[in-house]
Amino acid sequence: MAIDASPERVFAVLADGWSYASWVVGASHIRAVTPEWPAVGATLHHQIGPWPLHVKDESVVSEVVPDRLLELHARAWPLGEATIRLDLEPLDKATWVTLSYDLIAGPGRLVPSQLRSALLRPRSAEMLSRLSDIAQRRTTPA
Repeated sequence: MAIDASPERVFAVLADGWSYASWVVGASHIRAVTPEWPAVGATLHHQIGPWPLHVKDESVVSEVVPDRLLELHARAWPLGEATIRLDLEPLDKATWVTLSYDLIAGPGRLVPSQLRSALLRPRSAEMLSRLSDIAQRRTTPA
């Protein structure tokens, strides 16, 4: 998806761990963010789902290239674990953002990959739309 903001502005949103509940569909609350976020090994403690059915778990940064890439190992047990990757490519005065998932543990892996992709496509589109809104309107970096 093309976002009408520079890679630096988009990455500033990703670098603000406290903003994740604003753009990550399903995240209902951010409980804590380690001070070194988004460095490799930094942790974001989150809650997914509505109260009182929410699940508390965490996501850990596994790879980062400022203004270009953020990869997370996301946990949400008993649902499972996933690798989530956001690639940012400069596109004139905008940024092309690619969001990809790979389920690596849990019951979701039993669902065929093509069906998983189809089921996650609307969620991904909404997440990128929310990320775009925040990046375009943010007035100060994180």
